[in-house]
Amino acid sequence: MSDRAPTAAVRLAAWRGPLVWLALLLALAFGMPTLEPVLRGIESDTRQVVYAQAGLPSLLANHLLVVGVASLLAVALGVGAAVLVTRPAGRDFLPLVAQFASMGQTFPPVAVLALAVPVLGFGTWPIIVALLLYGLLPIVRNTLAGLEGIDPGVQEAARGMGMGGAQRLWQVELPLAAPVILAGIRTSVTVNIATAALGATVGASNLGAPIISGIVNGNTAYVLQGAVLIGLLALTVDSAFARLTPARG
Repeated sequence: MSDRAPTAAVRLAAWRGPLVWLALLLALAFGMPTLEPVLRGIESDTRQVVYAQAGLPSLLANHLLVVGVASLLAVALGVGAAVLVTRPAGRDFLPLVAQFASMGQTFPPVAVLALAVPVLGFGTWPIIVALLLYGLLPIVRNTLAGLEGIDPGVQEAARGMGMGGAQRLWQVELPLAAPVILAGIRTSVTVNIATAALGATVGASNLGAPIISGIVNGNTAYVLQGAVLIGLLALTVDSAFARLTPARG
């Protein structure tokens, strides 16, 4: 028991940063009305300074849901495509996959929204499509770098042990490439947390709503609330990824 206690304490201390950011994020999301005097000092001429058209906790949950769905799809497509083009049968498609991923990030999310709305309608799905395309590049690029950076000697040793292609992928290649792949996922998710705010322009209910409403109505307090919560969410997720990413040997 005495050996386990220090281990648990060390693990808890390692997660102190993400937990602090999470606690601050939730405190502000649920306790924003208590900051009304501070916000009133920013917008003294405005009747309402605390965003109340939708609850901030609800907007935070919707923001996380949108980013989570888009990120899961991006991980599945990005890692899957990178794995396929690093196999002998799919090697010819490697330039095509890399170019498609690059095109997705260079294509402005606003343009994706404009093209997606006529097909998908207003709401959540257009921003999910935009985030999916925007988040593919770092995932594909890092997965390719991680898989192709594995020492050929390790591959030969795995073959010498009688491992088949699937066994080498799951037991050797992906574990060794995991730090690089996770770094790409971390970049993709963190960037998309900020980009998701654009969804409010097409009717998505997320933390971009106070920002857009504040811009339209000239209410700096609204803009500040949305921006601070998005920033804290990005810090929380990024610091959590920092703890999850295994160190490179």
